Amino acid sequence: MRMVPLLVFTGLAALPYPSFAQDMPVGYLCCNMRSDGSIMIDINYEGPKEHLVPAGTPLKVTGFLWHYRVIVDISGRRQYIKNDYSRDLPMNEFVKRYVVANDPAVKIANFPEKTRDAIASARLMKGMTREQVLMSVGYPVSTENANLGAKTWKFWLGSFDEFDVKFDDDNRVIEVDATADTRAKVFME
Repeated sequence: MRMVPLLVFTGLAALPYPSFAQDMPVGYLCCNMRSDGSIMIDINYEGPKEHLVPAGTPLKVTGFLWHYRVIVDISGRRQYIKNDYSRDLPMNEFVKRYVVANDPAVKIANFPEKTRDAIASARLMKGMTREQVLMSVGYPVSTENANLGAKTWKFWLGSFDEFDVKFDDDNRVIEVDATADTRAKVFME
């Protein structure tokens, strides 16, 4: 019996992804991500506030698992960034979205106080830039948002809890379209 197929099948082995085999990325989390305590999923469903991993959290990629999981080390603790809804992206591009070289917290510190508060609480407000939206609620999944330059980005807080972020010609938020309950969770006046 060959060992490699068994390990791949069970998902127990951390196998280096070919394009990063020699140099695993080290940097910062691009954006607020929700975690169940061990896994952050690209769709970024709502969860307990204590499990919000803030934009700018230092991390290091330590490997990859089959089934689209990136293994990261955050302060000596293993976490996974799981690609469930952006599988049309090559894994190296997926990783570059979430692990960035420049600390977003440095930029966030220079934003107006209300914008900093919105980002800290993973919420949105009118006038935010696309970059600020990404820092606050993460990337919109690529399978539903193929063009990051589009006028509308679609997000979900849960399976049936979606919201659309609409941008003006200056790439600033003009509206968050959602049910009243969802809008109250993601939008600050």
